[in-house]
Amino acid sequence: MKKAACVCMLLALMITGCARESYIEKGLEQLQDTKYEEAIETFEKSIEKEADIASAYRGLGIAYWELEQYKEAKTAFQSALSEGAKRTGTIYNFLGICEMKEENYQEALDAFSLGLAAESESSEVMREMEFNQIVCYEKLYRWEDAKVKIAEYVEKYPDDEKALKEAEFLSTR
Repeated sequence: MKKAACVCMLLALMITGCARESYIEKGLEQLQDTKYEEAIETFEKSIEKEADIASAYRGLGIAYWELEQYKEAKTAFQSALSEGAKRTGTIYNFLGICEMKEENYQEALDAFSLGLAAESESSEVMREMEFNQIVCYEKLYRWEDAKVKIAEYVEKYPDDEKALKEAEFLSTR
């Protein structure tokens, strides 16, 4: 009797786990197919069912991001972090850009700093965050900080024509 109850409970957990996982998988497929509104609905269902909430919020953030609904994207990414999502440079880069879109440049800088400190991130994401820091310093009229960062950036990425133009601009400030 006890063994049958354990088997039933394990089966119920496996079925529930598969259903939960399928929301995330389905949402990710919808993101890949650029069906962002559908992905939002799917990730919201996952959150309602309390199924991998951190991943669901992260997916929700990406869907909102793609729809250029940056306030909603920021809220979703913050919720993902609150729910235990891995603190990656990518998620902080998304957050930083959302803050930039809302003209919250100090908050963006804070997000990029956290992202740059995150472990094992792709060099492309790191490079983007480094450049975005420079833009934020400029928007905050922190010219000296921007000059220091652009000098470091150009030394590290001497082939970046946009950065070279930015360095030239900053030399006039």
